[in-house]
Amino acid sequence: MTKKKGRKRILSAGVISLALILTHFFILEEDEGRVEQVIVQDTIQAPVYVPNYYYGIVVDSLKIFEGEVKRNETLADILSEYNVPYEKIHQLAKNSKEVFDVRKIGVRKPYSVLYQGDSVKQATHFIYKPNAIDYVVYDVKDSVKVYKESRKITYVETELAGDIQTSLYIDMLNQGGDADLVNSLADVFSWKVDFFGIQQGDYYKIIYDEKYVDDEFIGTGEIKAAYFNHIGEGSYAIQYDQGEGVDFFNAEGQSLRREFLKAPLTFTRISSRYSGRRYHPVQKRFKAHLGTDFAAPRGTPIFAAADGTITEARYKSNNGNYVKIRHNGNISTQYLHMSKIATGIRRGKKVKRGQTIGYVGSTGLATGPHLCYRFWKNGVQVDALKVELPPSNPIKEEHKAAFDSLAKGYISRLDVIQMPADSVELMTAELGSH
Repeated sequence: MTKKKGRKRILSAGVISLALILTHFFILEEDEGRVEQVIVQDTIQAPVYVPNYYYGIVVDSLKIFEGEVKRNETLADILSEYNVPYEKIHQLAKNSKEVFDVRKIGVRKPYSVLYQGDSVKQATHFIYKPNAIDYVVYDVKDSVKVYKESRKITYVETELAGDIQTSLYIDMLNQGGDADLVNSLADVFSWKVDFFGIQQGDYYKIIYDEKYVDDEFIGTGEIKAAYFNHIGEGSYAIQYDQGEGVDFFNAEGQSLRREFLKAPLTFTRISSRYSGRRYHPVQKRFKAHLGTDFAAPRGTPIFAAADGTITEARYKSNNGNYVKIRHNGNISTQYLHMSKIATGIRRGKKVKRGQTIGYVGSTGLATGPHLCYRFWKNGVQVDALKVELPPSNPIKEEHKAAFDSLAKGYISRLDVIQMPADSVELMTAELGSH
């Protein structure tokens, strides 16, 4: 065979397909007789199988039924319609006790059944959703398995501003907040703002988290920073954790919280104040009233005003169901007329500030549901709303630089939050009338 000068390209016979890559082999013949092999690869696009998931379960071959638990409906009632044997349902209920007791499945709570078949349906999974975040999976395919998972929560930082025309609760709801946000704001400023004396024209600005699951709003999260103007006096609140738990501080780093809650129940009204001479509605005579009465619906939770130890938790004729707490060497608080004392609250038990110790009622010498809150200092009953108490710890020196930087950013943002147009118009009209 005569060799010719120059390169001559000859295509070999093989084309190999592997993992969606086509490999072509070329042989180059050179003048000197040396053979060189060159590999050229072409990548082609091909559809990739992506399974469909539902609560972490592949459902490509399954059908899904979504419903709500009906009154008097049990797990057995639901699963028997999907041909799950009673023996397996019994085993499932037994196996789930450590995860979720099936007896606690609630009316109108959502659930899903994953199943196969049309005319004869066969369940593979039952998914119960006690709340917007958690869900319990009962796997009934072969062996019975039960496990609990949580959906991923996305936090979105949000701003809200508004003024007070009727009440903090009503106005904040009308302006886009919810009950949890109202209570959170009242708690943040509970020692700075007298929410029982709130006035028309007071206003607020809040930076807070909203919680979402799969783009569905499920509630408000923590307040990050806030501003409240009460009777012309404004106060900032910045959230910060210096290793002792989350607390709120003013612009200078002083704690907004004090050792004691100003009110031992959430956002109600004062029906009777501390007085040396008050006409008693039951005994029909004037006598000293050495406590503060908070009117609230029956069953409203009552909180421990501060950390302490239970010294009394019992029933007494005039007091009704009541709890008394010793907080330190010279301060105690007492909570009267409870409908019931909370589970686990007994003499010698240690409690934390804000812990539920009982529920509003009208037991003992009372005409209607309310809490009579009493405060002792150095063995003498004093007005809980007027007693001066020391603040909690300020920002420590080692956290001062980090806090100041954080506070500066939040305060700048709060200052530029715009009030709603209707609020601005109303404020302008009120200023013009003076």
